[in-house]
Amino acid sequence: MDNPPISKMNSQPSSSPSHNPPSKSQEPSTPSSLNYYHPSPSRTIYSDRFIPCRSASNFALFDISPPPPPPQSDTARGEDNSSSSAAYTALLRTALFGSDLGFVVPPGTPDKKSFSVNTSPASQNIFRFKSETRQSLHSLSPLGFDDHSPGVSHSPVKAPRKVPRSPYKVLDAPALQDDFYLNLVDWSSHNVLAVGLGNCVYLWNACSSKVTKLCDLGIDDSVCSVGWAQRGTSLAVGTSNGKVQIWDASRCKRVRTMEGHRLRVGALAWSSSMLSSGSRDKSILQRDTRAQQDFVSKLNGHKSEVCGLKWSYDNRELASGGNDNRLFVWNQHSTQPILKYCEHTAAVKAIAWSPHVHGLLASGGGTADRCIRFWNTTTNSHLSCMDTGSQVCNLVWSKNVNELVSTHGYSQNQIIVWRYPTMSKLATLTGHTYRVLYLAISPDGQTIVTGAGDETLRFWNVFPSPKSQNTESEIGASSYGRTHIR
Repeated sequence: MDNPPISKMNSQPSSSPSHNPPSKSQEPSTPSSLNYYHPSPSRTIYSDRFIPCRSASNFALFDISPPPPPPQSDTARGEDNSSSSAAYTALLRTALFGSDLGFVVPPGTPDKKSFSVNTSPASQNIFRFKSETRQSLHSLSPLGFDDHSPGVSHSPVKAPRKVPRSPYKVLDAPALQDDFYLNLVDWSSHNVLAVGLGNCVYLWNACSSKVTKLCDLGIDDSVCSVGWAQRGTSLAVGTSNGKVQIWDASRCKRVRTMEGHRLRVGALAWSSSMLSSGSRDKSILQRDTRAQQDFVSKLNGHKSEVCGLKWSYDNRELASGGNDNRLFVWNQHSTQPILKYCEHTAAVKAIAWSPHVHGLLASGGGTADRCIRFWNTTTNSHLSCMDTGSQVCNLVWSKNVNELVSTHGYSQNQIIVWRYPTMSKLATLTGHTYRVLYLAISPDGQTIVTGAGDETLRFWNVFPSPKSQNTESEIGASSYGRTHIR
């Protein structure tokens, strides 16, 4: 905007001698040079002072009142500058110190003591490229703000992370058993899903969607559990005959068969090269896949079938749950449990160690219990309990955020995403028509797969990626479909 010509009232000094006293070190040549200045008639005078035109400014963007009409005197200009300075000072004081010092009265003109908002169409020219954003003043401040400070606009509260309520993929899984005590689904670090269907094990590659039949145990045997090694392509398969088979999934070749149990093997857990197997015969066998013998130690303590096994992330503690309503914790060398928890009133199959806090263990009880309990194995203390209202079948902790997922059976067959430690529900997912007995999490920690007696596997995006937390994940949403696992 070009500088407009300034009127003689603003460009010429006052005729009063008191406004421009002469310098003591300089003697005026004539009396007329002391008080007056005579410009050339042909010369246009421009002042170095710029007075902006605010008539079309949109002051509603800043939540402050528009200034009074352009002043016609030095006194009016002084009042305008004073009002603007007072408004800025009040807003700055609120942003820096909050409103604890008392109620801050918004500055106003002598005729108007409250803010007014000018929303006329003629005043939309200021910051037109951001006119729809309406960014508040305190959003620019690095020092925070008080939501209740008068005169300061409120920014919208950050919305909670949205979890898609529908699965992005559904796989048909014929002959997926509806048995609470089995563990028939696991997801490898190489992004391959293993599923036990009847007497066969199938592999589904999550990258290519290719399905491979790994093995067939025959009509006299059936798959009761599957478990991937933490690294590599080794897959353990527990059978109804009490045997554990080790397979190299990359070559679809069986490496060895280990015995030791008298009844079915429904739970498996890896710790490096160590494999733990839990059986209906109430025992847990510790197997070293590098050794020739079938097992190196036997853990006794449960009075009924062992249906849950999980090693801690540091591979120092093993948690086991049984149909005797007991939760035990073992170390690497013990043959008797070092910790015993008896608070559950139903079978304990759901077990999950926190990847965020050392020694934090979560467990879930069956139909008669319905509770998720949290334990500190370092201090041997019971931390909290949450009644979920239905049978707890599985638990898994997110490695990206401090949240966990539980799957449920009787009577609601739901999937719940919890925020820890408040245990507030982020989402409740439904779709299965039978108990959600099986649960596994993808290697990137964003996707879970659930399986049920309705013979379906459903894939859900429930957790954010490590680099984009608190954002909605839409991976796979466009590939919704239903296919067969075999």
